[in-house]
Amino acid sequence: MKGGAWYPLSIKKIVRALDIAIENRLPVIHICDSAGGFLPLQADLFADRYYAGRIFRNQCTLSKLGVPQASIVVGHCTAGGAYIPALSEYSVIVRGTGAIFLGGPPLVKAATGEEVSPEDLGGAAVHTQISGVADHFASDDEEALAIVRSAVANLGRGPQQLPWQRAPVEEPRYDPAEIYGVVTADPRRSFDVREVIARIFDGSRFHEFKSNYGATLVCGFARITGYPVGIVANNGILFSESALKGSSCRTSPASWSARSTSTKASPSTARRW
Repeated sequence: MKGGAWYPLSIKKIVRALDIAIENRLPVIHICDSAGGFLPLQADLFADRYYAGRIFRNQCTLSKLGVPQASIVVGHCTAGGAYIPALSEYSVIVRGTGAIFLGGPPLVKAATGEEVSPEDLGGAAVHTQISGVADHFASDDEEALAIVRSAVANLGRGPQQLPWQRAPVEEPRYDPAEIYGVVTADPRRSFDVREVIARIFDGSRFHEFKSNYGATLVCGFARITGYPVGIVANNGILFSESALKGSSCRTSPASWSARSTSTKASPSTARRW
């Protein structure tokens, strides 16, 4: 857990924890509320191989090894504190309290004279809809923890097991025959592809990835006849943000589990993560 500013001893503790994770291939959960380095002691933060820069190097090493990392942003993450959720494969930000920025509102005020709120500068809406730095937003800390618990629920499979687990087959909660009412014969009429997904996959459950970012491409994970699958579905014009989402979805630890607690996929009833 990273709270407040980092002192030299804070750096040693974080680096050592990540060293242990690398040595033992341990997934890491970062709970972030950090102002980054304590500036009056900054000369002692970046002066050696095992100081603050090693944190980010270790995060990249874990990613290279395929060891998943998730970040829960529960407060303002500034400067060096902003890099940790940005370098994690999976991140959840709490709306209203979580924020990610290299320089906070006081620094913006000092540098440019502009007054900006933390939410407008780097809040949940900014990073889930515009930048794509965060994958999900949560309404409070408890919901954020629940999202990450759900994502890591299927970690730790043994080497003799298949890379997936088949679940009991479920019928979609929405009648598949209704697809003909969703998709029309007129190619000029658009439709919401989530309505199609809700009528194909088991239990109409769909774990959508970056739902508010690059919205013209719908990405996520579900099950069909019990088998976990990834979904990349066109939902409009393909923009650059949509393409970026599609490429990052392919390797996202959101695929750690086909989330059994996800809500129905139909847009009329789905909870927007």
